[in-house]
Amino acid sequence: MKIWMGKIVGAFLGFASGGPFGLLVGAFAGHLLDQALGKMLLGQDNDSGPVKQGQVQQVFFRATFRVMGRMAKADGRVSEEEIDAASFIMDQMGLSGAQRQLAIKYFTEGKDPELDLSRDLSQLNNLFVQRTALAQMFLEIQLSVAYADGRLSLEERRLFDKLCRQLGISAFQFEWINGRVQAAMAGGGKRQHSGARSSGSDVRNAYAVLGVSADASDDELKKAYRKLMSQHHPDKLVAKGLPEEMMKLAKEKTQEIQTAYDVIRKSRR
Repeated sequence: MKIWMGKIVGAFLGFASGGPFGLLVGAFAGHLLDQALGKMLLGQDNDSGPVKQGQVQQVFFRATFRVMGRMAKADGRVSEEEIDAASFIMDQMGLSGAQRQLAIKYFTEGKDPELDLSRDLSQLNNLFVQRTALAQMFLEIQLSVAYADGRLSLEERRLFDKLCRQLGISAFQFEWINGRVQAAMAGGGKRQHSGARSSGSDVRNAYAVLGVSADASDDELKKAYRKLMSQHHPDKLVAKGLPEEMMKLAKEKTQEIQTAYDVIRKSRR
């Protein structure tokens, strides 16, 4: 597992204190720090070598439902819509029996403000260093629950800001993902029939789902579409650590992307 934060911080501090030469010294010192961290964190330890796939999936599963519970309770109470949204995600994952009870347990733990989520978020941050597609999927899941009542409250927005800082996700990345989730939910997951004509709002939502502007060229549109399809490919996500139970969610995301691309192409004919 590659860690870059030490090099970035070291280079910045070195440049600030010693100019270009300080930048080199700081970057090298940061490199040594990154190597030490890489042996301590999830990617590798001194005894067991690279972290096993099952451990990655376990971290993602636990953190997903704990943070989901914290998000649902962010504004002081858990609404029926938020409970339904969490249950819907469990249904989509096909969780039953012991697995569903475990997800409910983590969700309930997350609602408790006394529970410190810092360890979960630290482990997630380590996973996301080389698994940016997982970070995107994680935020999409949390946003789908937060928007269950139709909007982001101020408290939920503040919690997302805190999560992004702790997970190393930039404000720009968050707003881009947020816009795509809003557009997908506004579209209601509707699929256009092959002969149906798309409305103006359908087309606008489709552009937002792909994260491109309406004046994007055909090449830019295709590039954005292919990138998103690659990022959300279920097999690739599972290979990077997405729990297999969440594969159905990933498949639905690729369907949303495909539908949006088809809507835009049809509108450009």
